[in-house]
Amino acid sequence: MTHIWVRAEQRPSEERVGLTPEGAAALLAAGLRVTVEASHVREIGIEGYIAAGCEIAPENSWPDAPRDAIIFGLKELPEDGTPLGHRHIMFGHAYKGQSAGRVLLQRFSAGGGALYDLEYLVDAAGRRVAAFGYWAGYAGAAVALKCWAAQRRGGICGPLAKYPGKAELLADLAADLGTAPRPRALVIGALGRVGSGAADLCAALGVAVTKWDMAETAHGGPFPEVLEHEVFLNCILARPGCPVFVPVSVLTAPRALRVIGDIACDPTSDFSPIKVYDRATDWAAPALRVATAPVLDVTAIDNLPSLLPREASEDYAAQLLPSLLTLGDLGAGVWGRAKAEFDRHLAAL
Repeated sequence: MTHIWVRAEQRPSEERVGLTPEGAAALLAAGLRVTVEASHVREIGIEGYIAAGCEIAPENSWPDAPRDAIIFGLKELPEDGTPLGHRHIMFGHAYKGQSAGRVLLQRFSAGGGALYDLEYLVDAAGRRVAAFGYWAGYAGAAVALKCWAAQRRGGICGPLAKYPGKAELLADLAADLGTAPRPRALVIGALGRVGSGAADLCAALGVAVTKWDMAETAHGGPFPEVLEHEVFLNCILARPGCPVFVPVSVLTAPRALRVIGDIACDPTSDFSPIKVYDRATDWAAPALRVATAPVLDVTAIDNLPSLLPREASEDYAAQLLPSLLTLGDLGAGVWGRAKAEFDRHLAAL
């Protein structure tokens, strides 16, 4: 019997989950065994999973799970160097030259486990089967505008906290922006899920958006238009061949640009298109000030959808459920393709 073990998230400010109680019920009905760890932070309470008939395990007990269990989480595992013997479904951030990626792959090599990276679950045409993109874009644009509003008050954006829903987020942001003229925003990747979310948030607050996608960036740069907007939102994942949108020279160039929202957030990737910063920001300190004359802040938080954890979880879980229902055949379909990607990178160690 295929056994999926939903672990508690151990990353700070992470309250999302990739399987709802309704989804768990569907997996159980399909003959899968479902274990869900208790969690003191998960937005969706354990009661629904109990009612669905799931087995409940103690929080963070996944290292002791049966070896044949498939461990399912979203964000990173604790970086404790221990070998990984289970098969894991999660966002690994290990395939694009990230500094911690090699260490993670070495842990799988040492333990004999495998990574089924959620970013690389794709259909036969290469399209991702599930993504948090829309809510990442929505929340990322919100944080960028909060950074801009803080600048206007003469400060820098302070700590963030989750919102019960998007209505509360919009109300809070509208109060932050006040009645002052809105900034202009440039969204690159506007036709994708992330860009659509970012553009929708801006539109809801009366922020004029210039929408760019592949056609506008095909010439490879430079892109002086970025400097003509107060807010720049990067919604394109770092890939080989990705053009540089914000070179280091921007720091000393004349510009209207005041805030960069790197929603794709891959600063340690060799392919990052934003070259004015080298580390992610977080909920406690959302903005990194990279220039002062005039001010330029970068915000790059890699778990943005957790700003709206319930909506993000329910949306993502609904997208992923059809693939989870095929876990009985890990050698085929989306799982087979994800395993092949893992094997290729493991062999390159």
